[in-house]
Amino acid sequence: MTVDSVPEAQTTRDTPRQSLSTAAARNLTHTTKSAPQMQEITSRWLLRMLPWVEANGGAYRVNRRLRHTVGDGRVEFVQEGAAVRVIPRELGELALLRGFEDTDVLAALADRCVQHDFSAGEVIVERGSPADRIHLVAHGRLSRTAEGAYGGEIALAVLADGDHFGEDALLDPDARHDSTVTAETSGTLLTLTRANFAAVQDSAPGLQAHLETFRAHTRQRQNKHGEAEIALSAGHVGEAELPRTFVDYELNPREYELSVAQTVLRVHSRVADLYNGPMNQTEEQLRLTIEALRERQEHELINNREFGLLHNADFKQRIQPHSGPPTPDDMDELLCRRRGTKLFLAHPRTIAAIGRGFSASGLYPDHVDLGGQSVPAWRGVPILPCNKIPISKEQTSSVIAMRLGEDNQGVIGLRQTGLPDEYEPGLNVRFMGINDQAVISYLVSTYYSAAVLVPDALGVLENVQIAPRPR
Repeated sequence: MTVDSVPEAQTTRDTPRQSLSTAAARNLTHTTKSAPQMQEITSRWLLRMLPWVEANGGAYRVNRRLRHTVGDGRVEFVQEGAAVRVIPRELGELALLRGFEDTDVLAALADRCVQHDFSAGEVIVERGSPADRIHLVAHGRLSRTAEGAYGGEIALAVLADGDHFGEDALLDPDARHDSTVTAETSGTLLTLTRANFAAVQDSAPGLQAHLETFRAHTRQRQNKHGEAEIALSAGHVGEAELPRTFVDYELNPREYELSVAQTVLRVHSRVADLYNGPMNQTEEQLRLTIEALRERQEHELINNREFGLLHNADFKQRIQPHSGPPTPDDMDELLCRRRGTKLFLAHPRTIAAIGRGFSASGLYPDHVDLGGQSVPAWRGVPILPCNKIPISKEQTSSVIAMRLGEDNQGVIGLRQTGLPDEYEPGLNVRFMGINDQAVISYLVSTYYSAAVLVPDALGVLENVQIAPRPR
């Protein structure tokens, strides 16, 4: 048998090596290595795009003109098997009950709500018909339509979980429905009739007094945003008497306090002393810790129930897609609800669904340059990815639209700089000492929040279906 015919493994085992092996040689060399990598790091467009404002004293107060419209929020329910009940205190989300806190009366109203299960295609109310009850949508999607000026039906809105309609019927015996509401899916709603509401009202003096105050507020002159009107005169001639006015402010403006994300970084002194070539171990540990804190900071700015963008969008600025998947019409409706929209923010999978919706309509998003990077855009407004926006188990998500900056009455980020031992703006690293095991501890903290200066600065397209349709 010739040498050429001997298997390679046998040659390696039996033939004496003629040179130094690579395994041995590596003992005498410096291996080229990367810095520690981290898969959690994202582009963090929200942190990059938010204009950051100094919040000295750890708080930021948003002063606004006095608003009279209240209580236009969503109502929540509890489910016990097939039975659905409204949570009594959630009735305070209705405009005429906002601020009313008598739980016994609210419970009596909740007990008089009647459940109605509807099916797809069912007409819930017809335009022009007498309105004698309020409808609370517990689950499902409904569309509101009306007759257009040139004939045919026009779409007004899409109603979903937590929405309500027909509230005027509780106080106005002559109320009529101004639109037709049709079920797009099966679902459940609760109704409270005017007769049942009046029966509870007659036995509750506190509710009667509250409703009188509500009627007084609704009689005050307001602009279309619900703010106290500033009396003005225009187009007059001669010596007409001019109106007298003043600009009223909210008596209890909202204050945003800075939140905090913190952790304690621990590094053994032996590692910090001996294993620093060619990379400083403490610096690398700190770099990765700060990356994780910044990711958590962006998550909180989106999802925190106190100041997160998804929870602080005004209910009038929340809209539903017309057909489930996002379409150009949905994006236009979201865009038109505010002036000077600076950006859209969406989960990467939602952006893919937007692309599919545009392609199905024969349209293609353009691209804009943002800091030297080309990003997709619609109507010149960039659509930026943010994987912190949640995706529900039903494969739905949200698209956020924002106007930015204090000067534009937009959305701003809040932080305080000049902290002791500041490492980055709004983030500090403080030495905490060395314990008996020679472990060095550092407290790493970042302080932040976000504020929406006026309601229309922030809008959300909710319940966007992002899963592709089966082929």
